[in-house]
Amino acid sequence: MSSNRTGSGPLTFILTGIPGLPTSSYGMAVPLCCLYLLMLLGNCTLLRMIRTDHSLHRPMYYFLSMLAMADLGLSLSTLPTMLAVFWFESTSLRFEACVVQMYFIHAFSAIESGVLVAMAFDRFVAICYPLRYASVLTSSLIMKAGGVIFMRGICVVLPVAILIEKMPFCRSPVLSHSFCLHQDMLRWVCGDVRVNSVYGLTAVILTKGLDSLTILLSYVMIIRAILNIISQEARAKAFSTCISHLCAVLVFYIPLIGLSVIHRFGNHLPPLTHTLLADAYLLVPPVLNPLVYSWKTKRIRRRILTLLCPSRT
Repeated sequence: MSSNRTGSGPLTFILTGIPGLPTSSYGMAVPLCCLYLLMLLGNCTLLRMIRTDHSLHRPMYYFLSMLAMADLGLSLSTLPTMLAVFWFESTSLRFEACVVQMYFIHAFSAIESGVLVAMAFDRFVAICYPLRYASVLTSSLIMKAGGVIFMRGICVVLPVAILIEKMPFCRSPVLSHSFCLHQDMLRWVCGDVRVNSVYGLTAVILTKGLDSLTILLSYVMIIRAILNIISQEARAKAFSTCISHLCAVLVFYIPLIGLSVIHRFGNHLPPLTHTLLADAYLLVPPVLNPLVYSWKTKRIRRRILTLLCPSRT
């Protein structure tokens, strides 16, 4: 049954759609297309507004533009195979293409996690050290932080792709999703996967693990600073500036943690659980983040209203 990629032909992975539904299901394809269009419209609109509106040329919005770019990269990484599965019933994917897709999904996920840390630091400085905000978060620091976040995502995930590319796989492996994830691919390796598993877990700890702890620590200090504010109105105003970021953190990390847990310990769970969590992890944050920030950020909301109703300005 087992074979490496030099056997009788190129190795091909079989992608799956939603358990219980036909592979080609327009009932899923149409909503997916709508989600992708909403994601593209929302994130591209954010990027355009931040680039053209000089009143948004501030650290908070620079980090928001990085988040929008990470969301675009994450969604576009899954777009080709998801639409191929649900629109065209094309479920086979060459091994090399699967590794490339897996790499970009995990790299953009690590980049988004890093951007959320940078946004938490922005809120920490703004609330705990408001008088030093402009001097600490300079344009130079923001550019360096963006470069470090981007390079970390690329470099940490690269060994994952290199290691799995060298492994022998069983023939006709069937994946649990309509896209390629590292832990899902490892299930079909016909050999010792300890190195791959250990490094994959290490990469998760060095990115999402440390990032989530950093965000938690920053919010502990933010909450302490808010509680020291005497005025109730000032407290509410300070906390309201964090709500959008908190929503983005929860929307990103809750499906991510759930997916990581069930991939390692949830083999007894129905396949639908794996599929829904993976789809939520990759599709929900890029769609919701622009909506959350547009709703909670007065400057962005005002700018959108200006674009939609120019006669009122």
